[in-house]
Amino acid sequence: MGTPTSRHTQNGAPIVSSATIATVQPVESLVVPEHLNGREGTNRAPAEGSQLSARNDLDAVRAWLSNHGDTKTTFDSYRKEAERLLLWSVVQLGKPLSSLTHEDLLMFKAFLVDPRPASRWVSASGGKYPRGDERWRPFNGPLSPASQRQALVILNAMFTWLVSAGYLRGNPMALLRQRGKRTAPRVSRYLPVSLWDEVKRFVEQLPQDTDLQKAYYSRSRWLITLFYLQGMRISEVAGGQMGQFMRRLAPDGKDQWWLVTLGKGDKERIVPVSPELIIELSRYRAVNGLSQLPRHGEETPLVVPRGGKMRNLSRSALHDAVKGIFEGTAKWLRSRGPDYHGSAAELERASAHWLRHTAGSRMADGGVDLRLIRDNLGHVSLNTTSIYLHAEDDERHRQTVSRHQLDWKATEM
Repeated sequence: MGTPTSRHTQNGAPIVSSATIATVQPVESLVVPEHLNGREGTNRAPAEGSQLSARNDLDAVRAWLSNHGDTKTTFDSYRKEAERLLLWSVVQLGKPLSSLTHEDLLMFKAFLVDPRPASRWVSASGGKYPRGDERWRPFNGPLSPASQRQALVILNAMFTWLVSAGYLRGNPMALLRQRGKRTAPRVSRYLPVSLWDEVKRFVEQLPQDTDLQKAYYSRSRWLITLFYLQGMRISEVAGGQMGQFMRRLAPDGKDQWWLVTLGKGDKERIVPVSPELIIELSRYRAVNGLSQLPRHGEETPLVVPRGGKMRNLSRSALHDAVKGIFEGTAKWLRSRGPDYHGSAAELERASAHWLRHTAGSRMADGGVDLRLIRDNLGHVSLNTTSIYLHAEDDERHRQTVSRHQLDWKATEM
């Protein structure tokens, strides 16, 4: 491949031309030149003590990732962070992963704040592309502080595992870990009542003159209804189907609806469904030419795709759809004058996960028992494998649907 040509950044870090080393591409198709593959990495442990058959960094990273292949969300998250570091190491730094030092990782930590050059690392549109698409990039933009911390936590776990496996002598990431004074945990990424009401007002004023406008209005209304009332994770909505709604006869003789949800670690939980959500579900299904209520086992996605095959939307597509509602609300607020610019800026930061936090906050504010909120949001796995609902579930259903409501009528204009 020839001798790499190097230059330096303003802080003295070497940058090696990617054309002579490796290109930025997904880890599953990445080919690392021999002089950068880590066979002779300065942090490599003696080969005779290794518990891995891997003899280069890429194979060692793949071995670590293989431990997490049974849970897609975890695997995707871990692959993303390992991929970013590996690519940065060989493409930008011109150094094997197994030769990285504490000082190198300090540079990488700064790199996460603002990946440069953007043309190499960041998606030009700020959106996500399939991993096989030539427009794919490891980043969609600078990482938030929370995402930066999460990246370092994951990479520390990877290095710790590689040391335990006898592939590396030491964990350079461990030196970055500084335990600060702990503060009381608090939820900050949620919508206060005033902002939540503005989102509902924005959706209600959306035009419905054409079929396309009606479809967008219906979808927007259903999205924020589903995320808010059920407190679901974006992965749970992405993988959910209409047939997961179920009903049974409650002790008072009335129908009682539940939604079966597959959460983190593929752990199943059942979430109470209010009559309000069933009304919205029926409305949404009618717009999409479906029967009023879903049948058991129906494979229609919880969010119906707009054209094309009847298949579940990706998490990124759902994320973009909810972000679009928040950004539309923000633009609508800005048009009402400077007094609304602060609220607009806050909404521009919001994502689908904020609706989950908002749901939990509203349930708590409404007096729902915290243990029931825990079960509704799936923070603790269900302990029973019984297919029957017990008395404690009846009480959870009663409290949730009576005290946690959306109340569209209150905001209709």
